[in-house]
Amino acid sequence: MTKKKNILICPLEWGLGHAARMIPVARRLSAMNHNVIVAAGDAHLALFKAEIPGLKYIKFKGFSPGYSKYFPQYLAMLFKTPVLLYYIISDHLLLKKLVAEYNIDIVISDNRFGLWNRKVKCVYVTHMPRIPLPSSLKMLEIIGVLLHRFIIKKYALCLIPDLPGELNLSGRLSHGLRLPSNVMYSGIMSRFFEEDSPGDLHFSYPHKTVILSGPEPQRSILQMKLAEYFRYRKPVTVILEGKPQAGDQPEKKDNLVFYGHLSTPLFGELVKSSSLVISRSGYTTIMDLVFLESTALLIPTPGQTEQEYLAEYLTGKGWFSMLKQKDLGLIKGITPGSAIPKMIKTESAALFENALNELLKEDE
Repeated sequence: MTKKKNILICPLEWGLGHAARMIPVARRLSAMNHNVIVAAGDAHLALFKAEIPGLKYIKFKGFSPGYSKYFPQYLAMLFKTPVLLYYIISDHLLLKKLVAEYNIDIVISDNRFGLWNRKVKCVYVTHMPRIPLPSSLKMLEIIGVLLHRFIIKKYALCLIPDLPGELNLSGRLSHGLRLPSNVMYSGIMSRFFEEDSPGDLHFSYPHKTVILSGPEPQRSILQMKLAEYFRYRKPVTVILEGKPQAGDQPEKKDNLVFYGHLSTPLFGELVKSSSLVISRSGYTTIMDLVFLESTALLIPTPGQTEQEYLAEYLTGKGWFSMLKQKDLGLIKGITPGSAIPKMIKTESAALFENALNELLKEDE
């Protein structure tokens, strides 16, 4: 039997997705009687506290790049490289203090580059060892691949939340390139992995659902555009704002219903009972939709090459449909995606168990 460990989980603060996909990990490790400690910024901590009350929570703000109204995301990130380097060094130094103060045995870093420490087992989580660039700059992707390999090798283990074969969600972001020897696929990670029943139905009325995610200002820009489009259209459109600090009380305006946050069971019920789901093409949102067996209309964040690629890739498979943000007036003519293969969920369950076993395995 594995001895009880102190496990520190630190998600990247680039939207709530990096925190949300750590929820099934934290939930399972806590159920196995390990002492789980979550270190993050306010919004991420609010999400964890709502989903898994009773864990130890530490304020540990990290790099939050945000989006730009005027520049593609890869250029905005390039301009913020000095800030990113500051946070990598700062995270690395602060981790030493946390390891000593809380007697940490294992660190799980979801895309926070600097959270490795030679005194403890450190695990890195990422769905894109290859960071995509526009076609005109694709020749430069190898630089990002090599830099990411350098970071991955600092960790004892790297988990990719996807499947290893042709049946996968991330495409060329994590496939078709040589991966370091410490990398393994963990299956897709979703908070709906062990979904609870919500009990009485709350969303029995006909409705469409909009799932907002990602940093500002693009989240609010999309919300404004979709609210304007659906305000007087039937049936009701439920807009889930992705703000766990705002609570779960609905606000109604014309044919719109706004929720700041919903618990996992209610979130699942909302999506499953929708006639149409609209969301960004963030990877965690896609994993959640796959677990809920729900297709969606994906609207990638303008200028974010990762989301643009994922929307095109998964639409090409026929599982989702996509629309550019500037073309929202064409929503009515969009054809929904087809059924998503159930094997993705089945195979993910086995891969997830293997990943947990490897994560908890004592270093030789």
